Amino acid sequence: MSTLNLGAIGNCSFSALIDPKGRMIWCCLPRFDGDPVFNALLAGDEDPDEGHFSIVLEDLAETEQHYEPNTAVLVTRLHGASGSLEIVDTAPRFFWRDRIFRPQTLVRRVRPIAGTPRISIRMRPTFAYGTVRPQKTRGSNHVRYVGPDLTLRLSTDAPIDYVLDETFFNLSSPVDIIVGPDETLDGSVANIARDFEERTASYWHNWVSSLALPFEWQEAVIRAAITLKLCTYEPTGAIIAAMTTSIPEAPDSGRNWDYRFCWVRDAFFVVRALNSLGTVQTMENYFRYLMDLVADTDGGHLQPVFGIGRERQLTETILDNFAGYRGMGPVRYGNQAFEHYQHDVYGNVILGAAQIFFDRRIQMKPTVTDFRLLETAGEQAYAVYNTPDAGMWELRSRSRVHTSSSLMCWAACDRLAHIASRLGEAARATQWRERADEIKACILAEAWSEKRKAFVESFGGDTLDASVLLMTEVGFIDPRDPRFVSTVDQLEKALATGPYMLRYEAADDFGKPEVSFNICAFWRLDALARIGRHDEAREIFEALLKTRNPLGMLSEDTHPVTGEMWGNYPQTYSMVGIINGARRLSKPWETVV
Repeated sequence: MSTLNLGAIGNCSFSALIDPKGRMIWCCLPRFDGDPVFNALLAGDEDPDEGHFSIVLEDLAETEQHYEPNTAVLVTRLHGASGSLEIVDTAPRFFWRDRIFRPQTLVRRVRPIAGTPRISIRMRPTFAYGTVRPQKTRGSNHVRYVGPDLTLRLSTDAPIDYVLDETFFNLSSPVDIIVGPDETLDGSVANIARDFEERTASYWHNWVSSLALPFEWQEAVIRAAITLKLCTYEPTGAIIAAMTTSIPEAPDSGRNWDYRFCWVRDAFFVVRALNSLGTVQTMENYFRYLMDLVADTDGGHLQPVFGIGRERQLTETILDNFAGYRGMGPVRYGNQAFEHYQHDVYGNVILGAAQIFFDRRIQMKPTVTDFRLLETAGEQAYAVYNTPDAGMWELRSRSRVHTSSSLMCWAACDRLAHIASRLGEAARATQWRERADEIKACILAEAWSEKRKAFVESFGGDTLDASVLLMTEVGFIDPRDPRFVSTVDQLEKALATGPYMLRYEAADDFGKPEVSFNICAFWRLDALARIGRHDEAREIFEALLKTRNPLGMLSEDTHPVTGEMWGNYPQTYSMVGIINGARRLSKPWETVV
């Protein structure tokens, strides 16, 4: 049965997912939201005929998988009666000629580690979302897989006849494979593969060495940080929500969405988590992306999600040729959320940009002109803070004045007041502070339910929603405020099962949610720590870490009964929670060293 126990490799341009058997079963080219040339993850079969790139051990009996420490270099070991082998997978990324080198290239290095294992190399891409099988042509040391819009070239020092015919052969010495654009390699396959792997590992070692880590849970934080970095699209600065599309949020739920795009909301949380570890380059790149988005709107409506190249039209289409993960369709391309009005987007834009006005480590210096551009988003926030929208959970069939949306509109005005003060714009600072105070008074009056003894999900509503936990995270309310303490108590009673946390209690377009939304569980433990229930928060955090897969990663959701991962993978929101939780709960360095 397919699972989400998958390793992720990537280079901030594209990525690939590899299962415990060493099969590459998901890879989109030429970028995250491109054609999934390896798509067996959504084929619905345990052993699909196509859509994968596999190194098959003839008598496979056991597997193991790990990352080289502090890198995105993945190692898979396969064991059988004939012998054992090791596959090292790399997406090259390193500095070359004073700039970052991140080609659309996969490197697979295969070597025997015991006995004489018999293997078959099976390169079976498809094109045009699984509807076109490639034409194959051969050279002396390569095979070309020709599609309508893309051609892949596999170069190897293995016998080409064996690759073309998928013939089993004895792996008596190492084999190297490079898959990438239809270009001739400038050197031997073995030398290039070794060089790319070693230089990529060195890049990641250097990147990790610059992280400001908490004392505890460092391994978990490092893996989360690398995973977040892998979800950034460096050419534009965009940050995807996840690498996959259409992994169901729950079994047979129909809640299958395409997450290979940039949600302004999710991206803000990624930037902030990486900033907290001392890596600010992602913020600089994302700031440029954000400012272009704001400029594109010319002071008008800002949609919640964009393509990674700032595409505005993400028309949602169902792909009938894919059965779906475990046969649980539909499989979707695109996301209808681009049509939504989600008013929290304005706050997330300004929150995502605010630090750059204060952080002296940043090389680029924002100007008053940048501030004026952000003010156009603030004007929209002030105009809509008490009007209905689809909310952060992207409800498709109803709109309300959602508390979380109004909260982020407050955050937009609050941060603009701070930025204006920083820039010496006293009159603007006063105006934005007055607007923030007006929104805050409205939220405190309209979102509090005396009946539920909690802040509720919408103005005048009576149902609970975990998103109100963000009130303390964005500085809206003192965590010791009795109203917030009571809200946390009521949310735990209604939404928590052990360490897990539902998003909300009301039914939505698909009925009542049945799985824990991982980021909500992390919001809960953050709130508990802030209100003084530190030991409980640590217990929950430790329990949540145990729900990660063997490689240390999380998807969007966890089933509270089975503990199984569901939803798109790896989910940036969830990995952010690991970083934030560790930083909130770790013992300080000063007390232990």
